[in-house]
Amino acid sequence: MPVNVGTIDRALRIIVGLALIAFALGFIAPGNAYAKFGWIGIVPILTALIGFCPAYTILGIRTCPMKQS
Repeated sequence: MPVNVGTIDRALRIIVGLALIAFALGFIAPGNAYAKFGWIGIVPILTALIGFCPAYTILGIRTCPMKQS
């Protein structure tokens, strides 16, 4: 699996993922009926930790610098 997620992209994914999980747990807007959708925050955290995003492969996007040989 080639790495296609850059450093800044990884940091932003972790921040967004943590914010979504905080929303799901009720730390942000407690009592909201849509809080269950915050669990989707697991996806950006996993893609940041792995460094690979399947959607980027489909769309042909690469945010990490290419290695020079």
